[in-house]
Amino acid sequence: MTTFLFAFGLLVLIVLGMSLGVIFMRKPITGSCGGLNAISDADHCLVCNAPVDPNSPLKEKLECPRKKAAREKAERLASEATA
Repeated sequence: MTTFLFAFGLLVLIVLGMSLGVIFMRKPITGSCGGLNAISDADHCLVCNAPVDPNSPLKEKLECPRKKAAREKAERLASEATA
């Protein structure tokens, strides 16, 4: 029980410290550029309006399985048509 209370108290102190930092810095909390914005079909970041890299590895990693299968099928058909 002592370990749990110690860990909980440490976690509360960390969260309190982070919240005090946000309060005293007076900067609004914003999202990061890239991240999930990189996998959307948008051509610009929703946060900073910077262009999104169309070749981002996140797009392939987090792509919907149905969308991925359709893309792979289209690539296969395109490669067979050129061969």
